[in-house]
Amino acid sequence: MKKILFVEDERALQRTISEALRREGYEVLSAVDGETGARLAKEEKPDMILLDLILPRRSGFDVLQELKSDDVTKGIPVIVLTNLESPADVDKAIELGATTYLVKANYNLGDIVQKVKSTFEAQ
Repeated sequence: MKKILFVEDERALQRTISEALRREGYEVLSAVDGETGARLAKEEKPDMILLDLILPRRSGFDVLQELKSDDVTKGIPVIVLTNLESPADVDKAIELGATTYLVKANYNLGDIVQKVKSTFEAQ
């Protein structure tokens, strides 16, 4: 079973997306801040990370940079799922190593689940 770490501080969204991914057969680990997300990524070595950028305790940009510069976690695909939609934010996240960048407002639950599946299939 593929393991996904979902780092998201909006608990309702965290719960909704996590439940949808579990129904598709994925194991989902949750973190509600950047500090916990970075720690869990190193401890649990998930197969994929869904990462918000606006997080308490540590920004998603910082977490992404740390994960992509660590030998243990640099190969894990990261899908950024955020409300930040400026081209500068998109460019920065991709530059730091994000596999995909999704703006929450532009995707429904089914789209997000499909993006997770297609990212796994592309590996």
